[in-house]
Amino acid sequence: MNYTKSKELFEEAKHYIPGGVNSPVRAFTSVGGTPLFIERGEGSRIYDADGNEYIEYIGSWGPHLFGHNPSFIMDALKSSLKNGTSFGAPTELEIKMAKIITELVPSIEKIRMVNSGTEATMSAIRAARGFTNRNKFIKFEGCYHGHADYFLIKAGSGALTFGVPTSPGVTKGNAADTLVADYNDIDSVKSLILEYKNEIAAIIIEPIAGNMGVVPANKEFLTELRTLCDEESIILIFDEVMSGFRVAKGGAQEVYGIESDMTTFGKIIGGGLPVGAFGGKKEIMDTLAPIGPVYQAGTLSGNPLAMSAGLAALTHIKKNANLYNILEEKSKYLETGLKENMKKLNKTYAMTRVGSMSCLFFTEHSVNNFATALKSDTELYGKYFHKMLERGIYLAPSQFEAMFISTAHSTDDLDKTIEANYLSLKELL
Repeated sequence: MNYTKSKELFEEAKHYIPGGVNSPVRAFTSVGGTPLFIERGEGSRIYDADGNEYIEYIGSWGPHLFGHNPSFIMDALKSSLKNGTSFGAPTELEIKMAKIITELVPSIEKIRMVNSGTEATMSAIRAARGFTNRNKFIKFEGCYHGHADYFLIKAGSGALTFGVPTSPGVTKGNAADTLVADYNDIDSVKSLILEYKNEIAAIIIEPIAGNMGVVPANKEFLTELRTLCDEESIILIFDEVMSGFRVAKGGAQEVYGIESDMTTFGKIIGGGLPVGAFGGKKEIMDTLAPIGPVYQAGTLSGNPLAMSAGLAALTHIKKNANLYNILEEKSKYLETGLKENMKKLNKTYAMTRVGSMSCLFFTEHSVNNFATALKSDTELYGKYFHKMLERGIYLAPSQFEAMFISTAHSTDDLDKTIEANYLSLKELL
């Protein structure tokens, strides 16, 4: 394929934008080569600046549950645009959005809109701290909760050490209140709770991790986590920025049958526009200003364009009872095809899937946490990524990201992807 225009645009972008991109994973650093500059999307396909067409499995990192530019979302945006883009004042749309989210996710009694997943997670931690009057919180190695300072922390040298900053600009002071446990390891959590008795405000977790590849939590692990939080008066926060409304109507909480105290959202609730939200029990949410002492604000929060697109997306989800069955059928079809290919090639690479989120790990070890995900052959993945790209399949430019299926992916799309997967692996192996 010809990538001349993308290469020219990337060179120009590097003069004005750090690294030439506005979010690091777009730079193709982990797979090599030049990032593609996208001009438009339609259904299951995207088209780059050079006119190349791809069946794609990123879906703007999750929100395009119905593919690119579904008519009902575009119609909602056009209708809203006639009235204005933003007011910095309340609109009825915000109420409708809050009502439909609380209806679809029973654990949420009140919710507040923000502009990104990062805003949602950092605000949820602040609310939990304000509610409990405690400072520390537990996160899990390999889970990504946005780029707020106290989330950019990795595990220290031992199970009972504080986390340490993973980025310059993050202070040791921020790291001091962040405790890091091992995903799917309840004993690592118990040890931290014992060591910092009555100091932990919250435990935040992606119940289905999507940034170390797709790694689902074990149900027993989440059940024990729920029990521990109840016993120790710790706020349990499910980060469903990625899994919310993606894996089921009620998100991971519906899949596992476990309710959190607070939940964070992003991605799908904006219908493709920048948005986030955090919500939970009334008594926790009522600590927020203007009725409580915990300050949180956002000038463009709940803006009418994002609310219109999000409401259209969630209303479509609510009205289409068979939606997730369709997504499951498509996702299982693709998973089965990729596994059959591996069998033909005498490979047993790990593959994980929950609903329409999946990941092919280039390791023959099972993957259930960050350490096992890191056993993947990232160099091989980079080569595989480019082989697939040459065959018109656009995957995430990183081994440690999810593959997203949409309702727009046809059987023909999936068959082409399965064939491309076989030919690419056969060439590489």
